[in-house]
Amino acid sequence: MVAAPESVVNDVFSRVDYTAFLLQLGVFAVTFTVTYGLGRLVAVPIGRRLLRSQRVTPTVRKPMLRFIRVSTVIVAFFVGLFFARLETLLSVMGGFAAALTLAVGFASRDIVGNLVGGVFIISDPKFNIGDWIEWEENEGIIEDISFRATRVRTFTNELITVPNSVLANSVVVNHAIKDALRIDYSFSVEYSGDIDDMRRVLLEEAERNPEILADPKPEVIVDDLTAAGIGLTSRFWIANPSRQRYLAVRSEYFQAVKERFEREGFEMSPEFLELTGELDVPNSAEPNE
Repeated sequence: MVAAPESVVNDVFSRVDYTAFLLQLGVFAVTFTVTYGLGRLVAVPIGRRLLRSQRVTPTVRKPMLRFIRVSTVIVAFFVGLFFARLETLLSVMGGFAAALTLAVGFASRDIVGNLVGGVFIISDPKFNIGDWIEWEENEGIIEDISFRATRVRTFTNELITVPNSVLANSVVVNHAIKDALRIDYSFSVEYSGDIDDMRRVLLEEAERNPEILADPKPEVIVDDLTAAGIGLTSRFWIANPSRQRYLAVRSEYFQAVKERFEREGFEMSPEFLELTGELDVPNSAEPNE
């Protein structure tokens, strides 16, 4: 004869020693708290000192410190189970964790992609906190990198959280990775203008600017011919590139060139040509004679 479900449940609960179970939970809570506290007081500071002594970059140091903190919680959890004699819960939790992992695996492919992308980004020595990057029409300074996402501060003071999978699968321009950055700018001059004199002015103003490097030397080339005029491109380099330095040097250079052009009577060509005149269009409604 099969027992009723209610009697089975009552029989299971009747066998539970609640006093012993509550005592085990108390031991677990105390052990977990003590172990976690020791980990935060000992493991985290030691890890921080070791990372700094090895001159690890902040890009790697911050995720590693997060990993140490998470590991402290995991270790404290298992130590608590061991001292509380609750190891039998691991078998039950193991089956539950396997089912949960399978369910989450189907629903979190993007999360896995972000984690993998985060590992590649953190391990890339040419991708660091403080770098000035540009990707998919976005631009800013990297403020933080985690295993899930990268936080970028834009130049309008907005904080963007970018999934690591996006950066890992995009073309990312790092403007600050090298010691020097070249700035190119095109000037369009009229056909009647003196190209040699204009080139001389552009080079002289670049050489006078103390923020522009003398080596590599600035240069001006003719790189375009249009109906509106002749295209001259000025090229020069700046050291220790940053967004602020880039904008400041460009601004000073453009202002100096404008003032020289005005003093020497040079004219820039318009961006487009204006066509004037009359156009006669026959009236198709008139009868043919």
